Amino acid sequence: MLRTAWVGRSQRIRSSLGGARRRAVVTVLTCAALVGAGLAGAAPAGAAASGGGGDGPVVRVASGVEYRSFTVPATYGPARAHLVTVDLRDPRVRLGLLHPGAVAARRTVSAMADTAGAVAAVNGDFFNISEAQHPGVEATGAAVGPAVADGRQLKAAVPDGQRFGPALPPGTHTPDVFGVGLDRRARIGRLDLHGTVHTEQGRLPLGGLNQYALPVGSVGAFTADWGAMSRLRSVCGTDTDRAAPCSTDTYEVTVRAGRVVAAADTPGAGPVGAHETVLVGRESGAQQLRKLAVGERVHVRHRLVAEGSRSPFRFAVGGYPVLRDGRPLAGLDTLTSAVRSAVGASDDGRRLYLLALDGAPDFRTGLTIAEVAALMRELGARDAFSLDGGGSSTLASRDPGAPTVTVRNHPSGGMERAVPNGIGVFVGG
Repeated sequence: MLRTAWVGRSQRIRSSLGGARRRAVVTVLTCAALVGAGLAGAAPAGAAASGGGGDGPVVRVASGVEYRSFTVPATYGPARAHLVTVDLRDPRVRLGLLHPGAVAARRTVSAMADTAGAVAAVNGDFFNISEAQHPGVEATGAAVGPAVADGRQLKAAVPDGQRFGPALPPGTHTPDVFGVGLDRRARIGRLDLHGTVHTEQGRLPLGGLNQYALPVGSVGAFTADWGAMSRLRSVCGTDTDRAAPCSTDTYEVTVRAGRVVAAADTPGAGPVGAHETVLVGRESGAQQLRKLAVGERVHVRHRLVAEGSRSPFRFAVGGYPVLRDGRPLAGLDTLTSAVRSAVGASDDGRRLYLLALDGAPDFRTGLTIAEVAALMRELGARDAFSLDGGGSSTLASRDPGAPTVTVRNHPSGGMERAVPNGIGVFVGG
C-alpha cells in the first residue's frame, strides 16, 4: 500500500508541478523503501489554511514562480509541505539574500520579504539564538555560515564546533553554502575566508569576518556590516566546544582610514564606522594585536573564495547539504524528526525548490533529514540544502496581484520567529 500510494501521489505531484524532472518508478520505490516517506494522503484537520486539505492547487505567484502545498506521510506521522518553485530560465526572476541590514540582527521572514519587495521567501541559516552557558554575554542573532547579498560578502563561517543546529552530516562543514552565481545557476558550494592583516611588523592571518565566534588563537575583523551588537561573544567557546568559557586573553583595536585609532582589553559594542575595521584577537591573536600602537599603519584584506568554481556567488546562504548529484549524503539522520526548511536545485541549476514544513499541531512531528533529502529528490532537485528548522521554518508568498506576502505555513512556535536571513524570490526590476 505504501508503494502504491507513493507512486500515485508522486506522479500527480510531478504532473502538477510541470517543470519537475521526471524519474523512473524504480527510483521512487527505492527512495520510499530507504526512508519510509512519500507524497501521499489527504491533510488531516488543522492543515494550513493556505493549502487546505489534501494537495493544494498550484498558485501562480508571478512569472516563473509558483506555490503549492501537499501532505507527506512519514515515519512519525503525516507532514504538511509548502513549496515554492522558481524558474531562473525566466530572465525576470532572481534569488537574493534577505537580511535585516546587519549581520548581528534579526527580523521575520515576511517583514524582510516585504521590505525588499520579494514575491516569495523562505527562512535561511541557523544562528546564534541563545547564550545560557555564558552568563552576561548577549546572543548576537548572527548566522552560522557565510552570507553574500548582491555580490557583497557580509560574513564568513564560525568553526564547526561553534554552530547551532543539529549535528552536521559527515563530510559537511560550516563554510558550505547554497547560492546562485553570476551565471544565474544555483549550486551548492563552499566559501572559505582568505584574509590578512598587514602591519608595520609583518602580516597576520585573518581568522574571521563578522562572526559571532572566532577560532581559538585568531584575529577576526568586524566591519559596518556587523551592526551595533557587542563583539564579546566572538571570544567565547572553543573550536570544538560552543559552551566552553569565554577567553580571558583578549584584545581589540580599531582601525580607521588605515591607522590604529583605539585599543581595548575587551571586545566592545556599538556601530563600526563605514571606514573602520575593528580587529578582535583571542589568545595568541590578542598577543599579536597588543604589539600595535595607536597611529600605526594597518591594512586589512579579506574575501570569501568559492571552492572549485569560476563563477562568484551573487547570493549565498549557509546551512548544510543533504543531497548531491541526486544522491542523499551518507550518514543522514533517519531517527530525529522535526519541522524543517530546505532549498534545492535541478540538474542545470535553473529550477529551484523552496520548502518549509508546517508547524501546526497535526503535522509537528515533521520529517527526518533523510526524509527531507528523499522528498527534495522526488520533487526534482539534484542538489538540496537544509536550512534552519523548528520555530524558524517559515515560507511566504504573495497572492496573485497582492503587494505583500502571506505566511503559508504555521510556524511551530505559534508566530513568526525573527531570523538573521532568508532566501527571497524577486521578479522584474
